[in-house]
Amino acid sequence: MTTESTTERFAPGTFTADPRPSSRAAMLVAQTRLELILLLRNGEQLLLTMLIPITLLVGLSLLPFGDLGTDRVDKIVPAVMMVAVMSTAFTGQAIAVGFDRRYGALKRLGATALPRWGIITGKCSAVLIVVVLQAVLLGAIGFALGWRPAFVGLVLGAVVIALGTATFAAMGLLLGGTLKAEVVLALANILWFVMLGIASIVFASDDLPSALSVIARLVPSGALAVTLEEAMRSSIDWFGVIVLGVWGLVTGYLATRFFRFH
Repeated sequence: MTTESTTERFAPGTFTADPRPSSRAAMLVAQTRLELILLLRNGEQLLLTMLIPITLLVGLSLLPFGDLGTDRVDKIVPAVMMVAVMSTAFTGQAIAVGFDRRYGALKRLGATALPRWGIITGKCSAVLIVVVLQAVLLGAIGFALGWRPAFVGLVLGAVVIALGTATFAAMGLLLGGTLKAEVVLALANILWFVMLGIASIVFASDDLPSALSVIARLVPSGALAVTLEEAMRSSIDWFGVIVLGVWGLVTGYLATRFFRFH
């Protein structure tokens, strides 16, 4: 084949290299899709993060534990959703990131053109999608058990869940992206139990001393538990929103600043 016939067959510039970077939006969408696929393929982790909240929701709603009044399901659903958010966004995320670093997966990802903020944002976005699926499932179960929130409460609750997910995801990324995998595994589970205990105190006690209540609500789990419960009642707890926002901004900045790929 001659040069002349090749020129006639292909348009000018067909085989000319045209390298150019992808847009930030395209990189973020691709990374979120990858992280979401990895999360959904981890059946054991999804089972644990869903089994515990569903068991708590059904058990606390049907069994006579505590003095929660006649509308106990209205208090239990927001509390269980808080547990689901904390389990998926914080504990699960921290452990997954810690072991991805240990096995070298993040080191290879860090060698790509994707910036550090893109990796962190992609992981947070994927976790948020999973949490939305959890919230829909838990909400459906709660509805079957007699939970009837107002439309405004559902909208405010969705906003609070998104804020809480971003906060706990940033905390999980900071923990998993800075410490060894074995330390992350132990510390993430310990912190989960501690924060669950603090949220339980706020949830189960209506007559807490004001000072103790404020201290408990300064912890992300306590802040999310109260703020989500108020949101479901069509009210906004600005103190809790500020606490979650501060925790999210600080830990998100630290995660972006000190996140290590190996």
